Amino acid sequence: MGIFDWLGSLFGKAPSAGGELDIPLDQGMDVIQLALRLGRPAGLLRAFQPAYSEFTIPKRSGGSRRILAPTPETKDIQRCLLRRLLGKLRAHPAANGFEKGRSIVTNAVEHVGKAVVLRMDIRDFFPSTSAARVTVFFRRIGWNGEAAEILTRLTTHDGGLPQGAPTSPRLSNLVNFPLDARLAGLADAMSHRLPMNPRTGVSRAGGGVGQPLVSYTRYADDITFSFSEDSHNAVSGTIRATKRIAEDFGYRLHTKKKLRIARRGDRQMVTGLVVNDVVNLPRRTRRMLRAVEHHHATGREATLTPEQFAGWCALEEMVLRQSRPG
Repeated sequence: MGIFDWLGSLFGKAPSAGGELDIPLDQGMDVIQLALRLGRPAGLLRAFQPAYSEFTIPKRSGGSRRILAPTPETKDIQRCLLRRLLGKLRAHPAANGFEKGRSIVTNAVEHVGKAVVLRMDIRDFFPSTSAARVTVFFRRIGWNGEAAEILTRLTTHDGGLPQGAPTSPRLSNLVNFPLDARLAGLADAMSHRLPMNPRTGVSRAGGGVGQPLVSYTRYADDITFSFSEDSHNAVSGTIRATKRIAEDFGYRLHTKKKLRIARRGDRQMVTGLVVNDVVNLPRRTRRMLRAVEHHHATGREATLTPEQFAGWCALEEMVLRQSRPG
């Protein structure tokens, strides 16, 4: 069996990717219980219609990004929902964006010292996280049909998650637990497909003590796999399988413009950080910061204000602290 046929048999469409449930609509916690949880009258929850103001901001890669800023009343109820309902729920360990105790550093550290780093990007991540999937999520965590419909109305707009709502980042991780589980399963399966050293029974390139041969993490729309062995079949098979899995959940990948494959001789970047040997800011950024520090110390004009420089220094300190805990 070829690797693509093998992947197809292993990662066929999962029932959890769709929007169908066998749970009766009247089964689960109701609107009265939701009102008690949120500290809001049930009548208000039934009648409330979220509102947003729309604007665009430029993307670094070109084009513009649509932002939906909730009105103060909408933001207030969404923050309450985030704090009292979503805050303590568990996202998949591979999800590093918008999660307490996780960051761009914890996302990057999983990929240090690998032979190949593969990065892919999901198009229009928040609006493509559909309202139907959000409803399924709320039903699965125990709310009945009416309560799930209200929760979906409070947290979605135009059929997806609104980028700008305080609930969208957390919901994107919670709703995508099945996506992360399947992609983590893909990484585990690929680990068994990498070429092995016949003498030691482990990958020739090694992965470090306790480090997986193939690692997977996700930071919002940014998907990263890394491989301890440079295997063309494993890398190309992972790209193909990831595309198919993402499509099962209603997503499309940037398979050309934002697909990046970096090998040992290249600069390997994950969420803006270099991971070839250790997690670090890019060399150009570190040189810039040292120059700015010198300019500030000598009273010369610098490219960063003291406040901006302090922010960069805090980021550099976070990189050192979270990637080198010892």
